[in-house]
Amino acid sequence: MSTAAVVGGGPAGLIAAEVLARAGVAVTVHDRMPSPARKLLLAGHGGLNITHSEGLRPMLGRYGRSADVLQPALEVFGPTALRTWCAELGEPTFVGSSGRVFPQSFRATPLVRAWLTRLDELGVTIERRHRWTGWTDDGMGLVLVGRDGERIEVRSDVTVFALGGASWPRLGSDGSWVPLFASRGVAVSDLRPANVGVRVAWSDVFAERFAGTPLKQVGVAVPGVASSRGDAMVTTTGLEGGPVYAIGAAIRAALDRGGRCVVEVDLRPDVDVERLTRRLENRRPKDSGATWLRRAVGLDPVGIALLREAGGGALPTRAATAAALIKAVPVEVHGTMPVDRAISTAGGIRWSEVDTGFMLRALPGTFVAGEMLDWEAPTGGYLLQASFSTGVAAAHGALAWLGRAGTGA
Repeated sequence: MSTAAVVGGGPAGLIAAEVLARAGVAVTVHDRMPSPARKLLLAGHGGLNITHSEGLRPMLGRYGRSADVLQPALEVFGPTALRTWCAELGEPTFVGSSGRVFPQSFRATPLVRAWLTRLDELGVTIERRHRWTGWTDDGMGLVLVGRDGERIEVRSDVTVFALGGASWPRLGSDGSWVPLFASRGVAVSDLRPANVGVRVAWSDVFAERFAGTPLKQVGVAVPGVASSRGDAMVTTTGLEGGPVYAIGAAIRAALDRGGRCVVEVDLRPDVDVERLTRRLENRRPKDSGATWLRRAVGLDPVGIALLREAGGGALPTRAATAAALIKAVPVEVHGTMPVDRAISTAGGIRWSEVDTGFMLRALPGTFVAGEMLDWEAPTGGYLLQASFSTGVAAAHGALAWLGRAGTGA
């Protein structure tokens, strides 16, 4: 019987283990944590957004420059396949109002519990508290440190690595694998924070009053490059939330070029500047600036205060000037929050290092999956979807290497 070692017990690693085991391979998963799927369980605390209901073409667009290389994996195991897989585990899914997909129970625990039971029934062995530290001297086996500090050497016919990025160090995803792969000649792009808040030098008054206050249904844009809509959250040190995360790559690129990035916030994305101007022209003589903006266009206190931030403490007085500012409030971003505050990471093993079966060109018989590859995506189910899809693809690649026919998850 062929053997496989899977290093990493997150979604990508566990789905790879399942596909391999279904094909008759003896699989052992090595995970550094006391229990597997910890990141998945944490993600499910507020409702497990496992994928998205949009079609394949728009979904691929969410992966930016990695869309083409991810397409075959998503075609084999895309949202429909993932939802079917959930249902077969006793967790049917539903589509929320935003198009996001959730398990019926809205939690990760029942899904993970059923999944681990299935893996056990398939004969998958899960070794906990096994920390991978590199390869044996001959380069043919893995070296791990066990729960009691003992050295463990593992040799298998194929290896699948699914070690995650660097954004969840307390759950095992700390990026410590990067120098180990680099030492074997595998090129890795720097791991950088993605889906993360940005730093803004708010005035003390604004930060103290509005930290924790949402900017509801706004547009956020790097002008001429990327834009998104949704609820952004003011923090003491900046901004975070879905629309900020969605344009994170554009923000990073601008910061890399010049050390700063001006993001524009559209406080009324559904109303054009001409209509805003007409509404604002009907100002009552006794209205203060704040009352005028509230009555005429419905701005709330945080939106009005954001206009003051842009104006150095003063509000515009002319209708056309106010309308233009409402549609594009400039917010200067000085950086992002650190990687340990990020939901995910950008960077990872470069696509040039892997073949179409997700095998490392420099290490035949070694496959990689999940977030340790060089792709990124916004929140909304896209992160988990690509992790599952690449896990299945890596397992299929491993089966092809072993000369076996792959089977779907």
